[in-house]
Amino acid sequence: MIHHTEKTIRVNVPAAKIWQVLGDFSSVERFATTIKTSPIVNDISSGLGAKRLCTFNDGSSLIEEITDFQEGKGFKMVLSEFSLPLKSMHSEMGIIEIDANSSELYMSSDFVVKAGPLGWLIGFFIMRPIMKGVFKKLMSGLAYHCVTGKQINEKLPPNEELAKIIIS
Repeated sequence: MIHHTEKTIRVNVPAAKIWQVLGDFSSVERFATTIKTSPIVNDISSGLGAKRLCTFNDGSSLIEEITDFQEGKGFKMVLSEFSLPLKSMHSEMGIIEIDANSSELYMSSDFVVKAGPLGWLIGFFIMRPIMKGVFKKLMSGLAYHCVTGKQINEKLPPNEELAKIIIS
């Protein structure tokens, strides 16, 4: 059974500025607290068909491939070659312009957990809430990086700094 989870935040950052970073598919480690590297692993560096290998701080990894791409707005990905107890996972990340100086960032994921009914319970009660937290951290790191140019490492900046950028 498919699980769906999503998270949206509003930020004081122009959509075009966010897209400059988000559109560079090999740069997720600049703003994600859990990703160490994310090199492109095929001949397509951006857009439909681009594929990256995300290696996490704990040494695990997965492949993300863009399956739908809307220039300046966002993309959908299929994830593969992961060690998570999943049968499948699809994710989406995008930007909606609110006005000249603010945007809405969103992430969503649809996934199927292995292990039948027990897997469904794990997906619903454990994985969905964890993913929402990961999405919020990733989007907060993206917004902060866009404003400051600073790379996010394993920890987000203090809440006082993020509060200047994140509306909700």
